[in-house]
Amino acid sequence: MPKRRNLIAQTLLVAGLTLGSNAWSQALQMRISHAAAETDWLHKSMMMFKEKVEAALPGQVAVQVHGASSLFRQGTEVPALQRGNLEMSTMTTFEVEQQMPEYGIMSAGYIFRDYDHLAKVMRGPIGKAYYDAVAAKMGIQIIEVSYLGTRQLNLREARDVKTPADLAGVKLRMPGGPGWLALGKGLGVSPTPMAMPEVYLAIKTGAVDGQDNPLSLTKNNNLHEVTKQITLTSHLVQPVFYAVAKPFWDKLSPAQQEALRKAARESSKFNDDNRIAEEKELGDFFVKAGLKVTTPDVAAFRASVDKQYQESGLAAKWKPGLKEQIQAVK
Repeated sequence: MPKRRNLIAQTLLVAGLTLGSNAWSQALQMRISHAAAETDWLHKSMMMFKEKVEAALPGQVAVQVHGASSLFRQGTEVPALQRGNLEMSTMTTFEVEQQMPEYGIMSAGYIFRDYDHLAKVMRGPIGKAYYDAVAAKMGIQIIEVSYLGTRQLNLREARDVKTPADLAGVKLRMPGGPGWLALGKGLGVSPTPMAMPEVYLAIKTGAVDGQDNPLSLTKNNNLHEVTKQITLTSHLVQPVFYAVAKPFWDKLSPAQQEALRKAARESSKFNDDNRIAEEKELGDFFVKAGLKVTTPDVAAFRASVDKQYQESGLAAKWKPGLKEQIQAVK
């Protein structure tokens, strides 16, 4: 009798494991690729998103998070979404601009005054029209916006920086694309495209003279170890999107879509709250780490950036009136 009980127990266990395996294999597989370090709030928010989606949709959607460009190289995620090779990524306005230059104003330096302005624009009618256009023209569904931070300059060697002229000849790592190129030239630097995982070594060896990023990303990528100065230009209050390939999105039922949206809202709030709190403390952190933290003539940088958009021809491509609509949001 004990042997029979053992046999029944073993059979039930195998059946349970098989059912569990089948449930996992039958679930829709959702891979998320992004470039943020695992210590960054964006990665942590993606992990929270995974937990919330799988809790809300057990056996229906299985989420895998691949950070630090470990699945797709930074800059290749959007084409992967469009080819159907990837289900979700953290897309930026610059990646949208490359395919929809009429919305390049969303990537413009100094267009958003601060986080509150960014959130009101992107979660209001302007943001909705933008998301609808991206879905229709790019085949990518934006389900939430998150705060990547406010970008500042970070230099390998300390220098007196008051205006863009003081950065002449500085090779500054920036992502690739026409919007980044114009922004970099407006800041007075020589923009040098490079994927984020390569930046630490490039600065350390002198291949580039610095980089620009939100302070939290500078810290979480340990770039303070190889640089000597932070210059608070505050040139870009930057959004980042929870972006889902539309063919995958369209496979989901309305209830599943709402579960993803709810998980994204909660995860985005976690990111935003923590990043804002951290940004308030990071000036002291960098000073204690031995870096010089300076504030330049921001008005001079703003004017130079605006001039560059006009001279580069990018501003002529922008959707008429959209800049004024964004600036009117209070």
